Formats: sequence, structure tokens, C-alpha cells
Amino acid sequence: MDFAPYQSSPPENNRPFSPPVAEGSASPRASLDQRRSFSPSQRNFAAHSPPPLQHPQPQRSWRAGYAAEEGFGGGGNTGGGIGLGGNGEFVSEFDTSLGIRLDYEAVLAYIGIPPLGAIILLILERKSDYVRFHAWQSSLVFTAMFVVHLLFAWSTFLSWIIAIGDLVLIGFLALHAYRDADTLDRFEVPIFGSVASRILDDE
Repeated sequence: MDFAPYQSSPPENNRPFSPPVAEGSASPRASLDQRRSFSPSQRNFAAHSPPPLQHPQPQRSWRAGYAAEEGFGGGGNTGGGIGLGGNGEFVSEFDTSLGIRLDYEAVLAYIGIPPLGAIILLILERKSDYVRFHAWQSSLVFTAMFVVHLLFAWSTFLSWIIAIGDLVLIGFLALHAYRDADTLDRFEVPIFGSVASRILDDE
């Protein structure tokens, strides 16, 4: 046994070579034989392809409880987020104080003898900002229309024209309140709509 720290020839020269493989017999290095059988393009692809993932990571599943625990809330005038109320209960922007469907209650702000119906909704409805916006807008718009009726009460013809305009406006605004309830978009009447939004934001 040679314990000399320096050897004149590298250790590889002293290794015995593998015995030659006979023709037709299977090689112990099956992967090398399989690689030799590939075409050059296949060998290039195999050389650059990443090794197979032996232990894939499990897929993470989403739990609905996360949204409630982190307190996702719907802000602005769109969306239907869910958040936590003051006493820890879950509050949805589609919930109403009266237990009526959101779209139906928003329509009542216009067809419920405005502005009287809108004022009643402002008193009773405390949960839905969407309904309260339409109630504020209806009360402002039709209070102004009531003043116009008083100004032109001396003319029967003008009073009828204004009354027809009231009906058209009621139907138009009620239709928007019904259609936009799915997305909580607010259709704002010029001047009155922006005033209603500011009042609602200050509440």
C-alpha cells in the first residue's frame, strides 16, 4: 500500500475499465442506452429540460372564512363586499333593514309617493347605502319638483305638463335603481345626485 502524499500518476489511470458489453445484451446503464437511441434534437431537449418534480407542493384551497376574518368591506358605490358590523355580525351591502329585496326597496324611493315615500325610507332604512342614496336623491329631486308645481299652479296646462314630466322622471329613475342594484352603481341626476352622494358620505 502506497501512503506517499504525492503520486506520479492520477488515480484514474489505475482504475480497471468496465468490461465490454457483448452484442445484443442489455447494458447495466439503461439510461445511457436510452439516450444514445434519441435523435440529436431529442437529446438537446432532454439536456435542457428540468428534472421531474419528485414532491409536488399541495394546492392551497381558498376558504370563505378568510374574507370575514380579514374584514373585507365593499367601499364606494360599486361592489357587494362583506364586512363585520359593530357587534361582530356579518353585514352585506345587499342587506336591508326592512327585509325587502334591495332592488325593490330602491324602486320604492321613487314610486312610493315621492318625496313622502323617500323620506319614510330615510327614517326606516339604516343598513343599505344604496337605498339611502336613492331615497336622498328622490327626496331632493321631487321636493324641487313640488316647488315647481307651486310656482306654475296658476296654469292648468303647465301643471299637466309638469305632472307628465314627473311620471316620466319617476319611471326613468326607478328603472335605473332596479337595474343597477346588481352592481350597486349609482345613477346620479345632475346637481341633485352629487348633493345626495355628499350627504350620504357625511352621515
